Amino acid sequence: MIIVGGVPFESNSTDQGSSDLVALMEHPVLVSTSLSFKAIPEKKFSISDTYSDEVEKKRHVYVFQREYATVDPTLVDLIGTDEATTCVGVVIRNRDNGMTSVAHMDYPAIVDHGLSQMLEKLVDCKHESEMDVHLIGGFEECPNKHDEHTQLRSKAPNDHSFPLCAKIIEAFVRSTVKFHIHTLFVLRHNTKIGTVGNALPIFSGFLVQTRTGSIVSATFDQTTRCPDELVRRIRVSASFSDSQWRNKLLETYDTQTDQFIIAPCYWSIRLVHMASYLQQLPDEEILHTCSTSPYAEAPDFIDNQKRGVQWAG
Repeated sequence: MIIVGGVPFESNSTDQGSSDLVALMEHPVLVSTSLSFKAIPEKKFSISDTYSDEVEKKRHVYVFQREYATVDPTLVDLIGTDEATTCVGVVIRNRDNGMTSVAHMDYPAIVDHGLSQMLEKLVDCKHESEMDVHLIGGFEECPNKHDEHTQLRSKAPNDHSFPLCAKIIEAFVRSTVKFHIHTLFVLRHNTKIGTVGNALPIFSGFLVQTRTGSIVSATFDQTTRCPDELVRRIRVSASFSDSQWRNKLLETYDTQTDQFIIAPCYWSIRLVHMASYLQQLPDEEILHTCSTSPYAEAPDFIDNQKRGVQWAG
């Protein structure tokens, strides 16, 4: 169930969430919050930001692509993700206790099981659960090809974000949990035109303060994409061919023990060969081979791919 501005949203969708997504994109409350969100300067998050004073260190959890983490605000101060171009960052926060789950979803088939994974530690079965929700990412790759209405009938072949966003909305509508959507900064709301005329995301990440639930757009540097950055980057590729992780979000952080536990994936011979092949490619081919949005990636994208395949190969 979806609630916007304190009012239940009336679903009219018979097309896997597409019509509901379009209606929500035009909802005055969500349009207003998107404008407000866009007006706040993007935060550049570095390791120095984890120190609030000389004594107390702020604890943060970073979520990579296809990962999720659920944190207790009494143990973790900040949680976030970035590098989401065609992916969508999902924040779900329990209104009663502040428990916060963040996921970096990358394709529609992962949504149903991924949402169940996120809600597992958020929902109290004894009470009616109400959640605050933010969706950020998933820019519109071909903004000149179609508007919100024609999207339903004619999506461009390389339009990755719309089906993912629609699937997330469909899952919220079908759930008995009450999802209060506060931010829907996706698709046209999160799209700008670059200097050469190509579409780009305005923001590709965010940071949540767990005690208050406040959220700002953010990018993370290499020192804060931790721990085990390279292992976790490689794990994303490995999970595609590992049956135990089919259509699931990758587990990274254990809520009960407050520890990072990087669940393993199977690294196949085929992936070893792929890593060796990628090492031989020039930068431009690496970019187009490894990205669903090659013209929207951050400057360090190619370097991150190179470090990963060199380590894995």
